[in-house]
Order: sequence, then C-alpha cells, then structure tokens
Amino acid sequence: MSIDLAHLEDLLLQMSSDGAPGREFSDAIAELARTGRFEELRAILPEIVYDELWTRYQLAPQAFVTEWRMLAHEMRHGFIQHARQRLTSLTRLQRTSNSAATPAWQEIQRALDSQQNDLLRTAFAIELLELVEPAVARAAHLRECVVAAPSSEDADLYLDEATRCYFFGLFTACAVMCRSVLEEAIKQKLPAPLARLVRTRYRNAATLGNLLHEVNNNLQLTGIHADFPRIANQVNDTGKKAVHQGLLSEDEARLCLQSARQALQLLLGS
Repeated sequence: MSIDLAHLEDLLLQMSSDGAPGREFSDAIAELARTGRFEELRAILPEIVYDELWTRYQLAPQAFVTEWRMLAHEMRHGFIQHARQRLTSLTRLQRTSNSAATPAWQEIQRALDSQQNDLLRTAFAIELLELVEPAVARAAHLRECVVAAPSSEDADLYLDEATRCYFFGLFTACAVMCRSVLEEAIKQKLPAPLARLVRTRYRNAATLGNLLHEVNNNLQLTGIHADFPRIANQVNDTGKKAVHQGLLSEDEARLCLQSARQALQLLLGS
C-alpha cells in the first residue's frame, strides 16, 4: 500500500480552506463598512482590533471596503499560513516591538480561532505531515535494540523519547535524552554496595560522567563489559556538547543514538 503524503496534504488544505472563517467574515466587514454600519463590529471584535479597523476605515472608506472584499478571496490561505507562523512564535522569544507591525487580519484570525482552534489544528497537521518522510528515512536505518536483561521502565521511556526526538529532527534533545538513558540504566545495574557508595559520594546527583568513572574503576565488581565505558563516554561527550556548546547535527545525533543503543546492549547483554 502506497501512501501519497502530498495528496494527503492537498486534501487537508482543501478541507481547511472550505472550513476557514475568512471569506464570510471579511465579506461581512466590507458590507457593514459599505452600508455605514461599522459600529456593529464593536460588539463582535476585540477592542484593539475594532480601533485599528476604524482608524483605517476613516482614512479611506472606499479603499477599506475594496481591500476587505479582496481579502475575502485571499484570506483562507493567509489564515492557515498565519496559524503556522503562530506555532513558530510560540516556540521562540518575541520582541515587544514586533507586535506593532502585526496586521489587523492576524488579530482577527486569533479572535475567530479562540474557541475551536481549527486553524491551529490544521497548522499542526501540516507540520506533522512534513515530518513523516524524513522520519521514515531515519527509522529505516535503525534496527531493534535487543537485550538479554531488562533495565527499568524509566530507561525504556528515556530511550523511546530519545529515538522519537531523532525521528522528528530534534537532534540536540536526542543526545540529551541518550545521556539520561545510560544514567538510568547504569544505576539499575550497579551492585548494591557500589550503588550506596555512589549515592553517598555524589549526594544522589551523580551525572553520567560520575557513574562512568565509578564503573571504570570497578569493572570486575560490576561485571559490566569492558568496552562499555568507552562507548558510553562517547554518548556522554556528545550529550555534554548538546547542553553546553550548541545545537547538534543529524549525523551527531544519529551516532549518539547508535552509541547509546550499543552501550545498552553491552550493559544488559544481547
């Protein structure tokens, strides 16, 4: 079965376009302005939006009507595109000065989308569709990480999150989570006497580097494979780079994830 993602995206955009509120709303604004009933918008629009539109209308009434009639035909696409911009704006710091340049129709879009959030829903759906093919390509190069002994539910969840971060292009987060996977797995593997020593020595806050130091000094006691510290240190180095030195590339994240999986197999047996 072949899934045409481009066709799915076209269908999604068409569904969103058919249901977007832009055309009717824009036509209504144009008609109220043309017939001298602009005041009726005061009960519908947020005050800041009404004031902005009223100012524009007073400057050029006929041009205002013409602009909104034209906007009625174009706004559906604009609404969806702005919804996607909203996703980006939610993930980044915004400077106060930027708000002054926000077009009035974007404020209207927020008002119309404040209850059902259909436009934001569409924006998320489009973004997720665009992630599918890259995620498939990344997943196709991985194989199951098979181990002989279980670790813990937390370790499984950390590995799940690290892998999904890699699939969906969150490469720096992937490396950070890989480090968490190994920290948790090592803690579960340590013999009780060494575990107590580590908790006391590092005040229950041992990092992966601390744990690897103790493992390396007690390999015979732990029974851990001799190659484990070397490979786990590669994960630790990449994780520290992710936290302290900047964003990682896809290749760096892939190598980090592969090393973490290999280290888990050495730690837990394969």
